[in-house]
Amino acid sequence: MHTKYKGYVGEFIAALLLMLKGFKILARRYKTSCGEIDIIAKRGELVIFVEVKVRKDLQKCFDAITERQIQRIRRASEIFLQKCRWFGKYQIRYDVVLIAGWRWPMHVENVTL
Repeated sequence: MHTKYKGYVGEFIAALLLMLKGFKILARRYKTSCGEIDIIAKRGELVIFVEVKVRKDLQKCFDAITERQIQRIRRASEIFLQKCRWFGKYQIRYDVVLIAGWRWPMHVENVTL
């Protein structure tokens, strides 16, 4: 399967998983000058910025998460929050959804490296 297509499918699956957990999807593939955020979602007073990784196995998903990517997402999230100031008082979290083969997607909360 083409890599770009896998990414779209992975993001769709991740969005469904988050909706099942009660999140409202605010944006998908949110582009900024610093980079792209795969999914932005909210539940109650919590806003999450989500990176989605699709690989053949779970270890490759974990290996694909780099400090540089996390920093890119943080910078992009700051731009989002400047444009959408009403989220300024919300709790902010950075998550990852890992999709490996035919396994159930893994939602890793509060990712820090």
